[in-house]
Amino acid sequence: MNTIRKTLAAASLAITSIASAAAADELPTVQAFYDLLSNPGSESHTIAFVESTSAAWESVGDYSGKNKPRDAFLGQMGFFAKLIPDLEWSVQSMHQDGDFVTVRSRATGTPTGPFFGVDGQGRSFDIMTIDIHELKDGKIVRSYHVEDWATALKQLSGK
Repeated sequence: MNTIRKTLAAASLAITSIASAAAADELPTVQAFYDLLSNPGSESHTIAFVESTSAAWESVGDYSGKNKPRDAFLGQMGFFAKLIPDLEWSVQSMHQDGDFVTVRSRATGTPTGPFFGVDGQGRSFDIMTIDIHELKDGKIVRSYHVEDWATALKQLSGK
């Protein structure tokens, strides 16, 4: 009986190790998303993002049902590259649970013009963001995200 328990415990540890190694392999796929956010005008980061996401990838930022497809998201990145040339989206923590990767990150930047209607007059923002990326077959198929844009606008308005 004791031998069976030891064998089962060893097998369980082996399976956990294999699952952890497989999960760790997904983290660079998700990191490509943040590399693009921090380098929105970079062709190489755009290519890496496209390779890391499915053709049907969508950005989900609210419950309106108007999810943003990959091409629209990439267009937005081009806009951000011009508006916030120093945009930095640094990952603070990343955790994978099965097909989902949750990321807490910090977004900073100094817009060169009006941002969501606020002229920051050279001010910067520093906000927290939370994302949940859903993966299938090694690619991101959906990204749910929440950014603290209200705080960014408050910082930019000097209030």
